[in-house]
Amino acid sequence: MASIAHRVGIKAPATKVYTALSTIDGLRDWWTKGVTGTSQPGKVIDFRFLQPNGEILGSMGMEVLNLEPDKRVHWRCISGPPDWIETEIAFNLSVEDPYTIVLFSHDHWHEQNESMAHCSMKWATFLLSLKNLVESGKGRPSPDDVKIDNWN
Repeated sequence: MASIAHRVGIKAPATKVYTALSTIDGLRDWWTKGVTGTSQPGKVIDFRFLQPNGEILGSMGMEVLNLEPDKRVHWRCISGPPDWIETEIAFNLSVEDPYTIVLFSHDHWHEQNESMAHCSMKWATFLLSLKNLVESGKGRPSPDDVKIDNWN
């Protein structure tokens, strides 16, 4: 099985980074404005991605597996693109002053393919959106995200 991994340092306390990763409002401010659901273990968060004109690009549902304040956010994809189903996404936080380090993983891809390559690049842009949000107060969530190719 294949995995996506990224590491980003954010100049902010772990509590602030964790809040952006673990709350519905926080997720709306850096990943996609189309977030609904409940961010609690055993509950589901739904993510919807739109074009600037309102056209739906895609959606997915994430079961919240684990929330450890200031340390970890862990989800499993239960609906969405077929190659995402049963994949797991984790944000592991550690402090290396003056940074909170986010060690990101998106695991259990069935194969390394073009879709995974696209998603890896998009995750990188969204993690930079997270960094910008926490450090400056302004992220670039979908549909205002950085467009990388003809799939978004």
